[in-house]
Amino acid sequence: MDEHLLRRLEEQGYQRRIVSIDHIDELREEIEGRHEQGLLKEEFYRNWLTRFVFESPTSLPEAKSLIVITVPQPQYRLVFTWKGEPRPFFIPPTYVRCNDTKKQVEKLLAEAVEAQGYGVERAKLPEKLLAVRSGLAAYGRNNISYVPGMGSFQEPVAFFSDLPCEGDTWQEAQMMESCENCTACLRSCPTGAISSERFLLHAERCITFHNEQPGDVPFPDWMDPSWHNSLVGCMLCQKVCPQNKEFVNWVEDGPQFSEQETTLIVKGVPLDQLPAETAGKWKNLGLDEDYDIYPRNLRALLV
Repeated sequence: MDEHLLRRLEEQGYQRRIVSIDHIDELREEIEGRHEQGLLKEEFYRNWLTRFVFESPTSLPEAKSLIVITVPQPQYRLVFTWKGEPRPFFIPPTYVRCNDTKKQVEKLLAEAVEAQGYGVERAKLPEKLLAVRSGLAAYGRNNISYVPGMGSFQEPVAFFSDLPCEGDTWQEAQMMESCENCTACLRSCPTGAISSERFLLHAERCITFHNEQPGDVPFPDWMDPSWHNSLVGCMLCQKVCPQNKEFVNWVEDGPQFSEQETTLIVKGVPLDQLPAETAGKWKNLGLDEDYDIYPRNLRALLV
C-alpha cells in the first residue's frame, strides 16, 4: 500500500491489522458455535448476529485478506430542557455519525490499495471479534474490545480486499491481562450481564441490548429505571474501567433541545413530523436512521 496514504490513516489516529481471508470460517464457527452451545439467547442471536455475511463479495471474487481498522471515538453530550431545567445525557462512542466515519475510512483505505491495483469493500462481519483475533484489540471482562491508546473509545471497521496478506497476525482471542485481578466492570453492572461464572457476556441482560431495541418494544419489568444512564447503549462498565481512565472524560458537545423540542421527542413525534430544525439536529449526528429508539430511551432518563 502507498506509504503516504497509510500515513494519512495514522494521522487520523487510526490503527490497522490485516489477516488472511482463510480465517473467515473461524469467525463464523465462533459465532455459530456459541449459539449452538446455548451461550447466546435466541432473541439476541436472531436480532443481532444473523446479519453477518461470511463470504467474499461478488465485487471481489479474488479477495485474499480481511482488513480491520479502528477509529477513535468520543462520547457526545446532548442537552434537553425539561421542566425548565437543562438535562444533559450522553451517547457512548460508536453511535454518532457511525456511517460517515466508516465511509471516510473506506475512502482513505480504497485510495491506498487502489493505487497498487487492488480493491476493498466493506465487510458485514463481527468487527469486534475480528479486531481481537487480528491482534489489534483485546477483550475486557465486559466483552468490549480495547485498543492500546484508545481504550474502548474506538470503533472497528472491517473490509474485504484482494490485497495479499503478508505477515498474518491472527491469534486466539485474548482478554487483557489487567482484567485478571480486576472486577470493576462486574461490580458496576447492575443487571448481572457480566458474570464471574463465565467470560461470555449474558447479552440478553445487557442494558445496551435493551436500549437498542425498536422504540415500540418496552423495557423488561426486571429493569430498574435508575439503571438507565445513556440515550442509547450503556456506559456503566466503561466509565469504571481502569483502561479508560485517560479517555473517559473525552466528551464532545452535541446539540441542545428546547423545552418544546424535548416535549415533541418525548411524545414520540416521528422524525419526519418534527420541525425541520429539530430533525436536523438528529440528522447532523447521523442518528436519524434509528431515531425511533430515542423517544422511549429519553422518557426513561427523564423519569
